Amino acid sequence: MRVLGVDPGLTRCGVGVVEGVAGRPLTMLGVGVVRTPADAELGQRLVAIERGIEEWLDTYRPEVVAVERVFSQHNVSTVMGTAQASAVAMLCAARRGLPVALHTPSEVKAAVSGSGRADKAQVGAMVTRLLRLDAPPKPADAADALALAICHIWRAPAQNRLQQAVAAHRTAQATKGRTA
Repeated sequence: MRVLGVDPGLTRCGVGVVEGVAGRPLTMLGVGVVRTPADAELGQRLVAIERGIEEWLDTYRPEVVAVERVFSQHNVSTVMGTAQASAVAMLCAARRGLPVALHTPSEVKAAVSGSGRADKAQVGAMVTRLLRLDAPPKPADAADALALAICHIWRAPAQNRLQQAVAAHRTAQATKGRTA
């Protein structure tokens, strides 16, 4: 499975592509950051993020896009910018018919480090170890994007089984309702 991880942000939007399957060594195919100038108008910043993500999608052809789920913070303007960048990533994926998976920051931290409260340094160190890199990707947004992709690769099989079980249950209930 090839996954594009996106750590959304208006100034720095982390992107990273990881390939592999759960239980096997993973391979980093690319990592970087889509940057926009803080003094640019919002619309232009969103267009720049769209162009950057489209380039990553064209270059790496992922099967899935994993995006950090936006959560409430104290700074409303920060969460708004993050949500807007997140929406751009989801739109780019949807336009291509790619599935989008949303993962919370604590879910990603727990997946790669074993603790949902891990700090940025711990996440960077584990990403470095898991992908057998020489050094942690910089800035932290890039490492976070790789962590999102790793999280998705590791959790997708269980999530798929759960979705299939729920669908089977609904089908059984619907069939049961028609025969009663």
